[in-house]
Amino acid sequence: MGSNRALIVVDMQRGFLEEGYPLFCGAEARRIIPAVRRMVEEALDQEMPVFFTADAHEPDDREFAIYPPHCIRGTVEAEIIPELAPYLDRGTLIETVTYSAFFETDLHRRLQKLGVEELTFCGVCTDICVLHTVADAYFRGYRITVRRDGVASFDPDAHRFGLRHMETVFGARLVGEEG
Repeated sequence: MGSNRALIVVDMQRGFLEEGYPLFCGAEARRIIPAVRRMVEEALDQEMPVFFTADAHEPDDREFAIYPPHCIRGTVEAEIIPELAPYLDRGTLIETVTYSAFFETDLHRRLQKLGVEELTFCGVCTDICVLHTVADAYFRGYRITVRRDGVASFDPDAHRFGLRHMETVFGARLVGEEG
């Protein structure tokens, strides 16, 4: 694969992928977990850098005016799902405070230091954090691939919009069948 690529695993957290949390994305989102796990394993086998992004909100986050409180820093809800947690020690965790994993993080600096030019994305939600992270990646000059079988959202129409938008507006290459 080469060292100029990295995998970005967006918000595969208990709060989005396990029942009982206010922003559980549903059974459709759970269906991507095996594909995302395969993507992580393949990337690590090829010595490709893997970055796990994770919402880590403060209790008074302004996002809670839009969405119910979720993924508060240090809570179980904010943890990467157990199916992917074993890979954290071989990847890099990027805690985020809003939709884009580039906003107020060192993700871009870390990618530049590694010489990364192309990013492959998977995770949730297609139309929110994946979309906004892809947008910021585009603005920073990265080539972008989105795995259809590795993204999901709680809203099927918004999921389709997100994929189409990333392809037509940000030039993302969409690969894989939808999960």
